Amino acid sequence: MRASVNLRIGSEGPTGQNRRSVNNPLAVKAAGLVKRFGPFTAVDGLTMSIPSGAFYAFLGPNGAGKSTTISLLTGIYAPDGGSMEILGVDAVKDPLKVKSRIGVVPEELSLFERLTGRQYLTFCGRMHGLSGEQAAARGDELLKLTELYARAGSLVAEYSKGMRRRLAIAAALIHAPELVFLDEPFEGIDVIAAGVIRELLTELSRRKVTLLLTTHVLEIAERLATHAGIICAGRLVDEGPVGELKVRNEVPSLEKVFEKLVGVPAARDARLSFYSERGSEQPALGTVRTPAEVE
Repeated sequence: MRASVNLRIGSEGPTGQNRRSVNNPLAVKAAGLVKRFGPFTAVDGLTMSIPSGAFYAFLGPNGAGKSTTISLLTGIYAPDGGSMEILGVDAVKDPLKVKSRIGVVPEELSLFERLTGRQYLTFCGRMHGLSGEQAAARGDELLKLTELYARAGSLVAEYSKGMRRRLAIAAALIHAPELVFLDEPFEGIDVIAAGVIRELLTELSRRKVTLLLTTHVLEIAERLATHAGIICAGRLVDEGPVGELKVRNEVPSLEKVFEKLVGVPAARDARLSFYSERGSEQPALGTVRTPAEVE
């Protein structure tokens, strides 16, 4: 039976001080964000607000601009227009200060495969300014919480996809960030790994760490999120507390909100012609056709 998650590092920074933004009501404030790649506009005047301590599900179809928006908010891309404040800091003018206070788990992981899991977390902690002792202690705590402790001495190259995902989340948390971005953390992992991640995110939310999660599994978003924003074609079409979104759109679930704002998949009522006719022209099971009948 899995032990309940009890995270002790969520409110302290690299030197042990409490860094929670008690005076800043918004963890993320973006206005008119634009990002172009040549003639293509991936993010088109996006405006969003994420309250401090919220669990924000950032939802949208493939190609809507979710990952590009995260790349803008985390300083990977520079915006072509608009403004953004992260934890009260101008993210364009002072990106290093922002990066010291956030954690990021990208969809496409790039881990140091020739390090062990324990070495990788210690390295990440040291890069964030932790002492060797602090990094080792936090690393071991995170390895236990993500159920990787038994494999802490194995090379990352030997880890499964789900184990790598959990290790990446642990690395994103080791410096106790106030805001964590998670891009498709449930993508391609098994039920057990997904359960571990869900429990960890629930604990972070309980500790009032602000979370921004992208996922295509709307059941997970419905279960975990306090707030949601829906993006389509690079524009945020609606956002707010999950309950208010459902009331405002007069639907019973977040999935129905998504369908109403983005549209029902065109293939929902699709039919395959070669499966629709199973009448007399189909041979009965066990019937053997002659070569002439096949021709």
